[in-house]
Amino acid sequence: MTIAVENVSYNIEGKEILKDISWEISSDDIWLLSGDEGSGKTALIFIILGLITPDSGRVRLLGDYKYDRVNAGVVFQDDRLFEDMTAAENVAVIRPATSPEVEAQELVKLMSADRVNIPVRELTPVERRITSIVRAASVPSDILLLDEPFKGMDDDLRKKAFAYIKETAGHKGIVIAQRTPEGLPPLRNMKLS
Repeated sequence: MTIAVENVSYNIEGKEILKDISWEISSDDIWLLSGDEGSGKTALIFIILGLITPDSGRVRLLGDYKYDRVNAGVVFQDDRLFEDMTAAENVAVIRPATSPEVEAQELVKLMSADRVNIPVRELTPVERRITSIVRAASVPSDILLLDEPFKGMDDDLRKKAFAYIKETAGHKGIVIAQRTPEGLPPLRNMKLS
């Protein structure tokens, strides 16, 4: 499976955010999507997901692809969690064949066991990011699109979370959007300016 971004341009209120971007993301690829704030990282993720339409260009799905759109596990910049549910329930809700008890075991790989069964609204910002990462990695998908997934994490937790993402992704493509490669191992880099 390959996602081909072909000559994509996008403007917001007359300001050019993306100009003639071409990029291919294949299974087993791990990419850093980097660039300053406002460089279009989130816009490009939204275009890949089909949530916004580019002004020109397109996104194509190449190879043996069973869907008409990108099937992705996503960490958005804003967590998009169910505030009254626990972290374990937030992960389990997207996988009907599982339970909060099973998903709690995944969450404790990255956070304290005494925190996985309290309402998300009571979690720290970092715990909310962990919940978002585990939920995205749990989605049956072909790619993981992670927008600022490590925000607020110290070096040790970031390394642990990166290893978790890589391990759970299997043969999915992975895109990590953040401003710089700081704190990550060397990755292929799609830099937006």
